[in-house]
Amino acid sequence: MMQEHPFAQYVRILGKGRHGSRALSQQEAYEAMRLILTDEAQPIQIGAFLMLMRVKEETPEEVAGFVQAVRSTFTVPANVQVDVDWSSYAGKRRQLPWFILAALLLAENGIKVFMHGTEGHTPGRVYTRETLQALGIPVARSLADAAVQLAAANFAYLPLATLSPRLQEIIELRPLLGLRSPVHTVARMLNPFQAPYLVQGIFHPGYRDIHQRAALALGQPYAAVLKGEGGEIERNPDQPCLVKTVREGVLAEEEWPAIFKGPRHLKDETMDVRRLATLWRGEIEDEYAVATITGTAAIILKMMGRADSMDSAEALARTMWETRTVERLGAAA
Repeated sequence: MMQEHPFAQYVRILGKGRHGSRALSQQEAYEAMRLILTDEAQPIQIGAFLMLMRVKEETPEEVAGFVQAVRSTFTVPANVQVDVDWSSYAGKRRQLPWFILAALLLAENGIKVFMHGTEGHTPGRVYTRETLQALGIPVARSLADAAVQLAAANFAYLPLATLSPRLQEIIELRPLLGLRSPVHTVARMLNPFQAPYLVQGIFHPGYRDIHQRAALALGQPYAAVLKGEGGEIERNPDQPCLVKTVREGVLAEEEWPAIFKGPRHLKDETMDVRRLATLWRGEIEDEYAVATITGTAAIILKMMGRADSMDSAEALARTMWETRTVERLGAAA
């Protein structure tokens, strides 16, 4: 009689039927993901596991266990200061990725931002890597390279394909499976440098709670989760923005009001990423873009305690924008 494969138990836990199945514990999730990352699970098992998890939807404890397993594979340089971990996995299709300028604005003001993400898994979207390349900002080649860039410029971007090639492979299964998998949630939570401030952007509102509670389960000191424009960490100034937070073990939420009260701004039909540099340099005006940049930065500033209210956070972000070094992206066009 053939011996049962060690990974089979995790498929069985999820797929035993309406009355027999259950969620994984955090430790079980850790062990399951460890087997996947070390190629000890068979492809057919991984496909079954991911789709059973997708139908059930991942719990915060499962996400936390998966994240811990992935983190255990990292070789992180010692003594690297990172303030904000910023994930970028959705891509943009209706508006340009103005959130990148929000991150660079914070970086210019001494806040060290580590960004990680992926690109190309959904056709027709603009992703972070190509935008940074258009701005003349180098993409990190490793965590060690990211550490050097953070020390020099307070900002670094590392693709998931470099950070965790195995997770990138699983994300690329989406066209084959037809559905996103829990890995999309896990990748956003990786925070390899253990930055004290974690910010998350989601598309489906139900995932706000999952990210918030997973951050709590991981012992994340501070976190902010918002339904961002297109699923990125980007405040839509045309709509109210509900932000779910973790602050030293306490869960809370706050709703930021819409910045504009009139009709919503139209979709950007050109999606020309060169406009980010020209806006930064003051060569064009765009009220939507500026409100998006400063509104997004304000959420992070308040999470970090740089401001004690929404109004003061927005005022601080606007001041940062008005006093930015316009020549900084001068070589990017």
